[in-house]
Amino acid sequence: MIIIDGSYGEGGGQILRTSLSLSACFKKPFFINNIRKGRKKPGILPQHLTGINAAAKICEATVENNKLYSLSLKFIPKTIIGGEYYFNVAEEKRSAGSITLVIQAILPILFFASQPSKVILEGGTHVPFSPIFDYLENILIATIKKFSFFCNARIEKYGFYPIGGGKVSLEVEPFKKGNKNTIEFLERGKLEKIKIISKVGKLNKSIAQRQVEKAYQILKNFNPEILIEEIESASPGTYTFIMAQFENIVAGFSSLGEIGKPAEKVAEEAAEEFLEYYQSNGVVDYYLADQLPIFIILSNTVCRYKTNKITNHLRTNLWVIKNFLPEKKIFLNEEEKLIEIY
Repeated sequence: MIIIDGSYGEGGGQILRTSLSLSACFKKPFFINNIRKGRKKPGILPQHLTGINAAAKICEATVENNKLYSLSLKFIPKTIIGGEYYFNVAEEKRSAGSITLVIQAILPILFFASQPSKVILEGGTHVPFSPIFDYLENILIATIKKFSFFCNARIEKYGFYPIGGGKVSLEVEPFKKGNKNTIEFLERGKLEKIKIISKVGKLNKSIAQRQVEKAYQILKNFNPEILIEEIESASPGTYTFIMAQFENIVAGFSSLGEIGKPAEKVAEEAAEEFLEYYQSNGVVDYYLADQLPIFIILSNTVCRYKTNKITNHLRTNLWVIKNFLPEKKIFLNEEEKLIEIY
């Protein structure tokens, strides 16, 4: 049984999610302790528990200590079963826990079912400290298609912090190895399009307009496209998402509104993040940089990519992978911000 120290490195929920995915896909049992030990609220929170129980159901796992605030977990997977599933982050406790983080745990697993899967998930779609749905749909899912992983996600209702109440449907096709044995992201290529997306739910549409105006002011030299939309949501919320399409990669940057935070600040945060990325030599944005390795490993592809920032999140995720698959060759060049996986 593989032993994982949940307090290692970044010490967050990503260690647990990656462990669940790799355990199920490679049928390797694991025990993790010190789950999120250094966090303000340590242990298993609702979104983590949903990910654990969802993964367990999909692969018929035997699980111990899958309960709120537990600092340890034993997970013994069996076989992966596709089909139709429903998971609610707020099932055991009211929560705006992130749907996208639950998807991070179960999506790699579902690719290795023998039949297609359809999953309905309820919870938070746009909440702090997690990828917003727009990023999942337009950046992660779009990029992993290059590795022959095909799925679709659709948002049916938006859910902001602290209420949640959002709804997402996910359709996943079984993985079939593609023809490419080597994939590289070493050059972004020409910037083809940049889009400013500003959405607001249960708030005045003028907030979304102000966000766009500020973002456009910062990015006007890029001649961005603009989308302003009022959305159906369970609670008030707003956000700005900036999507940049290059010849060889797509990158995304977002910021969420919150009480007391001006609309202009929301837009400025997202726009400045894009500019920081654009002015670097990075290709894969640093959010995607720590989500890609598991799909590279599962596709059995040789991959080299540059990012704009090496995060502790990335270092920790690579450490988890090496614990499960010590035979894999993983190189991290901090100076050049280059990741190589064989």
